[in-house]
Parts: sequence; C-alpha cells; structure tokens
Amino acid sequence: MSFLQLFRPSDLKDILDTRPGETRLGETIELPGEGALKVVLQQSDARFVILGLPEDIGVRANGGIGGTQTAWPKFLKSFLNIQETEFLSGRAFLLLGAMDFTSRMHASVTADVAGLRELTAQIDESVFPVIQAIVASGKIPVVIGGGHNNAFPVLKGASIALGQKVHAVNLDAHSDFRIMEGRHSGNGFRYAYHEKYLGRYAMLGLHEAYNSAAVIKDLLSNPDLLPLFWDDIFVRERMNWSDALQQALHFVSGAPFGVELDLDALENVLSSAATPVGLHTHHALQYLYRCGVSGNAAYFHLPEGVVLRSDGQENIWTGKLLSYLVQAFAKGILASRA
Repeated sequence: MSFLQLFRPSDLKDILDTRPGETRLGETIELPGEGALKVVLQQSDARFVILGLPEDIGVRANGGIGGTQTAWPKFLKSFLNIQETEFLSGRAFLLLGAMDFTSRMHASVTADVAGLRELTAQIDESVFPVIQAIVASGKIPVVIGGGHNNAFPVLKGASIALGQKVHAVNLDAHSDFRIMEGRHSGNGFRYAYHEKYLGRYAMLGLHEAYNSAAVIKDLLSNPDLLPLFWDDIFVRERMNWSDALQQALHFVSGAPFGVELDLDALENVLSSAATPVGLHTHHALQYLYRCGVSGNAAYFHLPEGVVLRSDGQENIWTGKLLSYLVQAFAKGILASRA
C-alpha cells in the first residue's frame, strides 16, 4: 500500500469552485480519515471508493501513444464541481486518492519495451492489494485513469477479495486479449483469465479491423468469451444496440462482474488509439447505467482517457466526459438499491 497517496482536505483548495447558494459534490464527498487502509474503509459509509491510477507505462509498453496519466486531475476538477442534488450526493463517494507512480514514471522515460513491461508488472503488484481491500470492505471501486493494463490487477484484487472468479463486461474497440508476452495494456484480460481471476468475459463494440485474426479465432472458440462486434451492430445490422447490450449483460449475469469502459471505444474521444468511428457518448452512458442497475457490479474501471497526449494532441473535455460516465454508473447502482 506504500504507493497509495490518500486525498486530504487541503487537496481540495485548488479544485473546488464554490458559489453562494449552491453546494458542490466536492463539499459533501467523504475524504479518508487517519489510519491503515482497512480502518479508513471500515469507517466510511460511502458506497463507492474513487481511486486514481495516473500512469501511461502500460500503454507505451504496448507500443501506444502516452498521456493516460493526464486524465485523473481533470476528472477530479470536473466531478468535484458538479451540483449536489437529490439525484446524486457526494456522500455516496469516498475519494480515497491516487497511486503515486512518480518514481516508476521517471524510470520509464529511458526504459526499452522489456523495461516498460517489467514496470507494468510492478504496477500490477501495487494496485491489486488496494482493490482487494476496497472490495473486501463491501464497497465498489471506481478506478480512473491509466492504461487498460490495469484491468488485470483490478480483476485480481476483486477476485481475491470475493474468493471466486469475477466476470467482466467491456465496452471497447479492442479485446485486450493479446498473447502473454509481458505485461502491457493489450493483454490484461488474457493474463487475468490465465491466472483464473477472470471467469466469463463479454466484449461489446469490438472493431474487426483492430483485433488480429489470431485473437478473433481465440475469442470465437472459447465459450467463456463473448465478442460482440461493432460491425455486426452498426454496419451489417445483424443485431441492434439494445439487443447487443442485453446479450453482454446476460452473459456475465449470475456472478459478480467488473464493468470496463475503454475510452477508445467512443467516437472522437482522445485516447492512445483515438478513433473517428465508434460508439457515441449516449451509448456509453446507457451501457453504464444498465450495468449499474443489473445489481451485480463488483467494480467500475475507466481507463485510456487522455487530456494531453504525448504527441501534443489535446482534448479539454475528457475530464468532464469521465465525470458524466461515473455519474451514469453510480445512478444505476443507486437505482438498483432504491
């Protein structure tokens, strides 16, 4: 837990924009108290625990364009300044903090591919115990930022806490089920499945042109895997969006499942693998609300979002989009328990 940097009241000073007569979510959100992580979680009444993973090492270990470490601070700025309302209260959230990957990010600057993959494996070992503690406390981790490499330690932590395999549903253009060649953002689910942390895995919105023939063959031949292709939904129209979403959720029903949304699945959203062709934000919001309402979500993971990419591309709206996505998921969870 040594890499976990807890959020403190002083950290809010430069984030909150208050206004007379209004209450921001950040004014009511729960912040961690003193003590070990287990104690902090036990003392909290929050339903959700927000954790940041500001790193892009796993993305670069996969040959991608860096910048996923920039999403976390912009998400906080947006999310903490939304209105406190009867529909969503800050009291539902514990803003735990973020993992401090500063030393590893510095080491990654001069690392080759093998070094980047070793650093990614080190990140795995730092992240999974935090997720394990959150899930064991009966709360739902909301994990923001970093590459999709972090699906592996998040699944690992949730599986160990629950004492069983965890299913996963993933809205993504890519399966991230590539071969086990060293850890990176393209094979987190393969590692989790191989190590028996992942049970059934539904992939919604895959792009045929960006998943290799070998990977697609694996996906289609394994009964634990359900690939649902964007091409079949929106080009061939073999199924509609609502039916595809229902298939994905049915596939992972009956056991705790992780909710994954890779920002590169969404049209014109900045990520390492940004695309002009993809799902719209309203599809993502519907997906997350439906996942929440289903009542069996064990965690929520939002990777791959970028505000400033290492090649200079910038999208100032990424933080606000992440905020909307978290709101949709949380409202679904809360509606399922109403």
